[in-house]
Amino acid sequence: PVATVASCCILLHPILVISRKVEDDEYEDGTTNQNWVLAPKTQDTDVTLILNKLLREYDKKLRPDIGIKPTVIDVDIYVNSIGPVSSINMEYQIDIFFAQTWTDSRLRFNSTMKILTLNSNMVGLIWIPDTIFRNSKTAEAHWITTPNQLLRIWNDGKILYTLRLTINAECQLQLHNFPMDEHSCPLIFSSYGYPKEEMIYRWRKNSVEAADQKSWRLYQFDFMGLRNTSEIVKTSAGDYVVMTIYFDLSRRMGYFTIQTYIPCILTVVLSWVSFWIKKDATPARTALGITTVLTMTTLSTIARKSLPRVSYVTAMDLFVTVCFLFVFAALMEYATLNYYSKHFPKRNRHVPAVITLNNAMYWQDFEDACVYECLDGKDCQSFFCCYEECKSGSWRRGRIHIDILELDSYSRVFFPTSFLLFNLVYWVGYLYL
Repeated sequence: PVATVASCCILLHPILVISRKVEDDEYEDGTTNQNWVLAPKTQDTDVTLILNKLLREYDKKLRPDIGIKPTVIDVDIYVNSIGPVSSINMEYQIDIFFAQTWTDSRLRFNSTMKILTLNSNMVGLIWIPDTIFRNSKTAEAHWITTPNQLLRIWNDGKILYTLRLTINAECQLQLHNFPMDEHSCPLIFSSYGYPKEEMIYRWRKNSVEAADQKSWRLYQFDFMGLRNTSEIVKTSAGDYVVMTIYFDLSRRMGYFTIQTYIPCILTVVLSWVSFWIKKDATPARTALGITTVLTMTTLSTIARKSLPRVSYVTAMDLFVTVCFLFVFAALMEYATLNYYSKHFPKRNRHVPAVITLNNAMYWQDFEDACVYECLDGKDCQSFFCCYEECKSGSWRRGRIHIDILELDSYSRVFFPTSFLLFNLVYWVGYLYL
């Protein structure tokens, strides 16, 4: 009996092995992980038969419903990231998931499976829209680890085709208010060859969405929002439906405040130090004036490196130019003061002298005679009267008397006041008007 039982077990063992193998082969994945959804192999056969039947007489060169009605393409875009934005090249980079949905009646099928989810190998076997991005300079599809493409076919012929793209798109920046400028950078796309009579694009509801901005590389910009439009563009090849997304960006001023505005203001203030240095200290005042002028020239050159070579004046150009003029005027102020000090020495204002009048002694202050002789009726070349003797006379009536030798005292008030007034007008005008 023991031998009989053993022989029976030996005979049954192959049967058990074969049974277990058949049970495992009913599924395309033999793993025991219960988290995976296992599809019966019969489904593989069904999908293969469906695709073979659909593609047997399918002509991918022809669009759906050709000669009957236009093909309608519903568009969705998911913005993965934006940036960086290049002001010099006037372009920006954007990473998107671009989804197009249309209906192709030739791909209808009857099956218990309502959706076929396929990879990129199927994309080249069916007709897909010839969408182009009209303002792209370069565009790149992602291919790692496999082509980032998705194709889904519904049993009623509806098709969803998505792909991931990184696009360097052109954005014509208007830099008149730079660096306090705001821009709307577009992303424009349409069909390359099909006019509106054959292909129509339309936005789906909530068709444009954006990911979390923490990973975006905008750096100098803040993202203010987006909006999408559609329009008909007339060309010599026909009228095309053109779709556009506008990304609203506002520039951050932090970088330019640190790199340009604050150094320019401090350089202007530094040039005022010469007003408190004695006018006889020619080397000190000349060196300070030339140093500040050269510093402003360097700052102006550095500021322009952040901009393309536009022909108009930007807000930063205006500020740097005015600062340069203030610094240059401070140097010219000393040149003027030094010239008049050498050619027209300052008169001794208080020279005490003792005179006798009626046997009484009086102290009398009088001024030395001016080396410049003013005659009544003589034309004065300057609006400002620079000499004490010119104060009188009918031909001097209505003129302002300024002592040119006290020019430093006037500059200590005039330069800071005028620069403060300029900054008030500048910042209010560009930030709030």
